[in-house]
Amino acid sequence: MLYHFRFAPVFLCCFLLVSLDICAQQHDRVYANGRYSAGLIPGLVSGNETGIDSNTTVLSLADCIRFALKNQPALNQALIDESIARTNNAIALSGWLPQVNGTATYQHYFQRPTAFSTFSGVLTPVLTGVYNYSIPSVTASQTLFSTDVLLAAKSAKLNTLGAKQAVVSAKINLVSGVSKAFYDLLLSIEQISVYKEDTARLRKNQADAYNRYKSGIVDKVDYKQATISLNNALSQLRNATEAVQAKYAVLKQLMGFTYGSRFTVHFDTTQMMQEIYIDTNARLEFEKRIEYQALQTAKRMQRETTLYYQLGFLPSLSAYYSYSHEFENNRFSDLYSRAYPYSLFGLQLNIPIFTGFRRVGNMHKAKLQEQRTDWDEVNLRLAIYTQYSQAMAGYKSNLYYLRQQGENVEMAREVYNIVKLQYREGVKAYLDVIIAESDLQTSEINYLNALFQVIESKIDLEKAMGDIPTEI
Repeated sequence: MLYHFRFAPVFLCCFLLVSLDICAQQHDRVYANGRYSAGLIPGLVSGNETGIDSNTTVLSLADCIRFALKNQPALNQALIDESIARTNNAIALSGWLPQVNGTATYQHYFQRPTAFSTFSGVLTPVLTGVYNYSIPSVTASQTLFSTDVLLAAKSAKLNTLGAKQAVVSAKINLVSGVSKAFYDLLLSIEQISVYKEDTARLRKNQADAYNRYKSGIVDKVDYKQATISLNNALSQLRNATEAVQAKYAVLKQLMGFTYGSRFTVHFDTTQMMQEIYIDTNARLEFEKRIEYQALQTAKRMQRETTLYYQLGFLPSLSAYYSYSHEFENNRFSDLYSRAYPYSLFGLQLNIPIFTGFRRVGNMHKAKLQEQRTDWDEVNLRLAIYTQYSQAMAGYKSNLYYLRQQGENVEMAREVYNIVKLQYREGVKAYLDVIIAESDLQTSEINYLNALFQVIESKIDLEKAMGDIPTEI
């Protein structure tokens, strides 16, 4: 009985080793060929791979952006707002067109009106009119001049321009958002590759430690430490795998991709590395920012509003024409037997003589709003320059950090290989192997994080300079 308990830890370790190996094989099947299985988790597909599930769509960054530009709800709402602006312009400009109205009335007198006439010097009351009247009429009017319709005519193009600029702004935000989400997804998937390599190394180290332990070269401490490191690596791999789902959902939301549908992402590593560079000597031009363009449009609209109140003293002039087909008869049954038509033409002039200082107050308010808009421009310029400075500083520092981390990865890999060889020769302790392997993993993760930070800061810099493309 004591014999069996003495060897129970050995059997337990063997069982644990086999279980970990089976678990690792399952992970290898999930991440086979450097991509996620389409039946499990939508993920990364390198450019030269084949055998993609025919039911799964493979999208590059440009494909994701094109899809988002057609299906993203916020952008489609901005496009609808542009159509609404055009419709509002048509409604406002309809005041310049002739207005035609038709009316029809019927009137019955129970007691006819009384008029007074003079007969032989005597004022005599006389009943006038008939008991039944029916008057259908058509009236047409045409505005010849009005400050209201003049403002509508001058503001129509500005309203349309403002709506178009809102669409461009939505596209810029959409392109930058989709790009960041796309690269964030790639970062997570590349981190999984690092954790896979780390797991493979730790599994090999665990096997070596176990064999050395079984051979009596070292005690079980090295094997236990190797097992602990492997378990931690498997946990990191699992966490990274689950994180991809969330980032994939974020990308789908930004794209307006149908819930429940699947796609995989495709990218070219070489092209991505080439596209991380940007001309840092380019001059900042405020006029290229869509926010600055929209503010200029708002200033022009405000000036038109001020001019409208300044011209508020001008009269409005309109012409009208009316045609009436009047029917009159004392008997209702004979009312429509005979008509007495008449028509007229006229001009109407409305002169605002005194409006309780409303026009003066509105004019003063409009001028104050113009001054406020001028300060908005000053504030916007300061904000744009601050964004540009921060984005430029972030890009340069992140690019430098990326280069340093690239060197660290090479050195950490070299150190790990040397320490591992020295451990096998009995020169180094296994703790040194763990430290070297941890440094290698950390440097690789730091490199990937630095790469994403460079890409993100480049997107921010392009946005700050107004260089984000809106047509892909």
